[in-house]
Order: sequence, then structure tokens, then C-alpha cells
Amino acid sequence: MKLYFGNTVTTVTTIMILVLLGFIGESIANRTNINYWGRRSLFLLAYGLTICCFAAARDGLDKTIQNTIDGSCAPGVFPLISIPNLIGCVGAAIIIIAAIATPIAKSQHMRQIWFYVMSGGITMKILVMEIARIIVRSELI
Repeated sequence: MKLYFGNTVTTVTTIMILVLLGFIGESIANRTNINYWGRRSLFLLAYGLTICCFAAARDGLDKTIQNTIDGSCAPGVFPLISIPNLIGCVGAAIIIIAAIATPIAKSQHMRQIWFYVMSGGITMKILVMEIARIIVRSELI
């Protein structure tokens, strides 16, 4: 539990991730009643970016980058060139592509599809990062 509720940043990040996954789940469950997929995509993008910033702070990405540049501090949880960071970048690229394509889409059906693409990128990032944190944590124990 300390991995997810060990301090303020990890607790807030965990709660925000759960809310985001709930939002995605609720959107999928109520898809027939949703009229404006662009608004949902905008919320998903903004809230997802906020969570990404919290998760980067939680995992010490800034420390990893600083350590790689000048070695003046200890690195964060993951090395700069690692599977979680690379898959995180791929997920971010998927999210950016979907965010650009959503307002260009002419129909709500296409915006719905881009919402699912963006949700898939976000879910992939969450799964990879959280599984990697569990693996790294179990190696440290």
C-alpha cells in the first residue's frame, strides 16, 4: 500500500488515476447516451496531462533527466532509456495524434473513435508504469 499511498504525491496520483479510469469506464458504459465526444476528449487530454505530471514527479523523472545530464543527483525510479519510459513516449504520441485528430474529425462517430484511441494510449501508459513500479519495488525489497 505504501507504493500507492506512501506520501502526498503518490496518494494524489493514485486517486487521480482511479478517477480517470472511472471516467473512461463510465464513458464506454454510457457511450449510447453521449452526444459530444470532443468535450470528453478535451477533458481526457487535460486531466490525463495533469496526471502525467504528477506521475513524473512521483517517479522522479526530473531527477533521472538531471542525473543523465550532469550526474548531480541520484536518478529516479526508472533509467532514462528504459521500457517504461519508451512505452510512455509511445503512449504520449498516440495521445497527441488523437488530440490533434479529434477536432478535425467531422462526425461524432469519428470523435468517439479518437476518444477510444486516446483512452487506449492512456491505459497503456498507466498499465506499463504501474506494473513496472511493482516490479522495481519488489526488486528493492
